[in-house]
Amino acid sequence: MDVLYPAIEPHDSGMLDVGDGHHVYWEVSGNPAGKPVVVLHGGPGAGTNAMQRRHFDPAAYRIVLFDQRGSGRSTPHVSDPATDLANNTTWHLVADMERLREHLGIDRWQLFGGSWGATLAVAYGQTHPGRVSEIILRGVFLLRPSELDWLYRGGAGALFPEAWEDFLSLVPSGADPLHAYQAMITDADPAVRARAALAWSNWEGAAVSLVPNPALVAQYASPGFAVPFARIALHYFVNAGWLDDDQLIRDAGKLAGIPGRIVQGRYDVVCPPVNAWELRQAWPDALIRLPIAGHAVTDPGILEALREATDGFRD
Repeated sequence: MDVLYPAIEPHDSGMLDVGDGHHVYWEVSGNPAGKPVVVLHGGPGAGTNAMQRRHFDPAAYRIVLFDQRGSGRSTPHVSDPATDLANNTTWHLVADMERLREHLGIDRWQLFGGSWGATLAVAYGQTHPGRVSEIILRGVFLLRPSELDWLYRGGAGALFPEAWEDFLSLVPSGADPLHAYQAMITDADPAVRARAALAWSNWEGAAVSLVPNPALVAQYASPGFAVPFARIALHYFVNAGWLDDDQLIRDAGKLAGIPGRIVQGRYDVVCPPVNAWELRQAWPDALIRLPIAGHAVTDPGILEALREATDGFRD
């Protein structure tokens, strides 16, 4: 049996004016009268894709996807260097979700997010717990300084030394990698920006799967993916997501009473399992699964565990 449900197309879509000159693309598929679920894509900046509709039983769920500010089909897009990111923060995205929920006439919805999407799901859930029926997370990322240090300041590099060497090759000696890449991705020279975006994206592409996946590596190496992925991610990471150092763990009590499922690859290098474990300790209403997998949603056991979670919550 295919662990993904059959491919479907949206039956409704549009562009929502969320203010600050931004228009967010949204779409709805599945059962118009079904249980509402909203998919929060990763990155930040990766945008949505058609596979994300297939985690859910289309007869049971009303499936909402949207492209976060600056990514996917939302406008203005960050691939245009003139696009200002001043009004693109975690809290703008949380507010956008509320506008979208109200626009679609949804009272409560399930949150489904992986990696950065997990960050956004937890931030939204802690801000609007009364609007959340359940939360399903994959590859938990909480945007703490320790997590950024691990991935971008050397920890994970010990596991992928050749890719880490390539990543550091653009960083001046003694410079902080995050701030060095932020300077390059905003450089006036488009060649410098493009080279930095690809190097940034290729580093995560090298570490994302338990076993190297050529299709994923090619996706991360595509300029169309790498430019928005790098530009928005760096904007968020150098600003620590506009979060206190341990805010999402500290405020996990606000999720009390919301059922949760956490699917976390045991060998996830991008977002180590300790993130999910500490969140689970602070949020007893969540159950955790640790398949033998890395970070990628397509790694062994991840799709199966997500299917089990969405099926379990569909009634």
